[in-house]
Amino acid sequence: MSRSAPLPPAILAAGLVLMAALHVVVPGPQLLHLPASLVGLPPLSAGIGLNVAADALLKRHRATVKPFDESAALVTSGVYRLSRHPMYLGFVLLVLGVALLLGSLGPFIVVVALPFVLEALYVRAEEAMLAVRFGEEWAAYRARVQQWI
Repeated sequence: MSRSAPLPPAILAAGLVLMAALHVVVPGPQLLHLPASLVGLPPLSAGIGLNVAADALLKRHRATVKPFDESAALVTSGVYRLSRHPMYLGFVLLVLGVALLLGSLGPFIVVVALPFVLEALYVRAEEAMLAVRFGEEWAAYRARVQQWI
């Protein structure tokens, strides 16, 4: 990814807009109806919570939240003990929650595609930068913590 690419929240916003468009234009079968579609609230809430928690930890450690900016610290505590990319995992949970709330099949295209987009645009490059910046500390962290979950 070039440094001029959109920031991850812009990708999330585009995904949400695409989900709404798919729900309206090509919804496919309606899989869930109210109240069953409310099953989307827990993953939506978890996604938001993961992002808030990860952002707070990064700020506390003075580590950058922006892709491709050099990080001052390798954060391995809190939600970073569960996932090397809790913010991206949060994005995926958030769109899963929205897809469930919408209830139609069409928006699930974004749920499936988003992790691959995030991997291609950000994760590979970020992990390469962290390997260079933090060396053995990164290698040990990477060996014990899953990339997503």
